[in-house]
Amino acid sequence: MAIGPALKRLWRHRAFRRLLTVRVLSQAADGTLQVGMASYVLFSPQSQPDAWAIAGVLALTLLPFTVVGPFVSTYLDRWSRRQVTVISDTIRCALAVVIGAIIAANLTEGGWQVVLFGALLVAMSINRFMLAGLSAGMQYTVEDDEYLSASSILPTVGPLGLVIGAVLGFGARAGLGPFLPAHQADAVVFWVAALGFFCSVLVSRRFGRDALGPEPGQPVTAAREVLAGLGEAWAHLRTRGPAGLGLASMFVSRLLFGMLTVIVILALRNLYHVGNPDAALADLTVWGLMTGAGFILATPFVPVAARRVGLRRTAVGVLLLGGVAQLVPVLVGGKWALFVISFFVGLAAQSLKICVDTLVQAHVAEEFKGRVFVFYDMLFNGAFVLAAVVVALALPETGVAAAGFAVLAAVWLALAVAFELVSRAIGRAAFERGTEDLTLA
Repeated sequence: MAIGPALKRLWRHRAFRRLLTVRVLSQAADGTLQVGMASYVLFSPQSQPDAWAIAGVLALTLLPFTVVGPFVSTYLDRWSRRQVTVISDTIRCALAVVIGAIIAANLTEGGWQVVLFGALLVAMSINRFMLAGLSAGMQYTVEDDEYLSASSILPTVGPLGLVIGAVLGFGARAGLGPFLPAHQADAVVFWVAALGFFCSVLVSRRFGRDALGPEPGQPVTAAREVLAGLGEAWAHLRTRGPAGLGLASMFVSRLLFGMLTVIVILALRNLYHVGNPDAALADLTVWGLMTGAGFILATPFVPVAARRVGLRRTAVGVLLLGGVAQLVPVLVGGKWALFVISFFVGLAAQSLKICVDTLVQAHVAEEFKGRVFVFYDMLFNGAFVLAAVVVALALPETGVAAAGFAVLAAVWLALAVAFELVSRAIGRAAFERGTEDLTLA
């Protein structure tokens, strides 16, 4: 395939191969952790979730880092990113063991419930911090002209890891369900996640302390200087038009993808499988595999498309794809329509993310990169929580409404038009920076 030479160039970098391994292991463990959380909180026999319940779970697990992220982001430009990875997954391994023990003992009321959700909160927040550090450290594993190929692979192995972890989690839950009480089967899922985090730590320790940056000798920023430092990063980002446009587009596309995700959960739980949470969870697995397949396909798709038509037109094209796909449920009902469009919307959303990752890597200076990637994750997380709130306010409890799908399609298409106009004003050449390796034979 056309991307073969570029991938061959990347694969010769031992550090890049190791970074991929860490990302897959860590995100697979995170996927298993999320399955455990979904099974216990949203798909247990006693629950009947609505969009507000989903928003609450998302807010609990995603918003804390969105709030504290600015105050810790500067440390990604100061601390060893290798150490951040090792310590983060060590903590998450311990938390997964504790969560599993609490659930196995059925200690889920009163103060124990606070401990349980507090541990989930910390585990999910640490994940975003660690991934921001890995993204910022990617440039130390490849050459300067390899941004697009590296940016297309690194973010996509995350979803690949999530899919692997989700399959492991669902498999463990379904396999143990007939033999163990539901809460004990849920506990085993968390212990499987703990094993994944432990393996990630073992691989991360093989990096040198400064192998992922930042440059040694940087002073530690005091808490009172954090806002000033973020202001500097924001000012820098405003001068980088392609990166700024990319972040704004990613936020909107993430909001739209998040709304579809919440709609699917509500439809499976409250429309297609009322009173049968196991069947709903099984169908959610099918949806996750379809969406994950779209995410994974984005890996070879974006570099090939960018080589032929350029990164800017690739971004516009995938936004149009998202809009067209979102129109299907307006014309065709049923859960399989949701599964099919999720593949294409997943492909569109992940392809745009790869384009945006490339723009940020190529246009943001190293001294601001850690902070900008935390801005990135704040927008990423905040959009998903906002998506659940919008669904709760605007759609029925089943999540399914033809008018809702029509609006989602219209926003996708409007975003494509806006990206085309603004990027054309900035200039095509700026959007092709970092794609030079794709011109190789």
